[in-house]
Amino acid sequence: MAGFDKRVASYEEALAGLKDGMTVISGGFGLCGIPENLINEIKRQGIRDLTVVSNNCGVDGFGLGVLLQDRQIRKVIASYVGENALFEKQLLSGEIEVELTPQGTLAEKMRAGGAGIPAFFTATGVGTPVADGKETREFKGRAYLMEESITGDFAIVKGWKADHFGNVIYRHTAQNFNPLAA
Repeated sequence: MAGFDKRVASYEEALAGLKDGMTVISGGFGLCGIPENLINEIKRQGIRDLTVVSNNCGVDGFGLGVLLQDRQIRKVIASYVGENALFEKQLLSGEIEVELTPQGTLAEKMRAGGAGIPAFFTATGVGTPVADGKETREFKGRAYLMEESITGDFAIVKGWKADHFGNVIYRHTAQNFNPLAA
């Protein structure tokens, strides 16, 4: 494919098209393998009212936590509040909407969304508040919840190398949620 090249030369160029109110799926796990330079570019651009899908929301002053400082995030879909005092404060005060999702379910929601699968069934969360408002079905005598997949308007990932077609190689700790986010 002559002329086909998905590589970009700057963080600003990588985020071209990201606008207020979009859903951003972010790779990383805790502070490992996070796309910190892209997160810092989102902060610099002042993009607001974001829904962020990630394992967690960083820590105070680092990772996705920097976007909480200026109230750039409206909603977080994550599996862990973590050690971020500002995230906890915003959650408890109702300043930010948070949808806590079991970690494996979150990973599968991201993977399924990328594969074009609209929903799937899992036993995780049956009989807990996670099940509230969700369809439950029984398969072979066991109850399962229907979980809708997640897709975003944008994904930010940390990769080691990428080719012209957009295939990314992840190294070490970046092999966590980054392939799912992509």
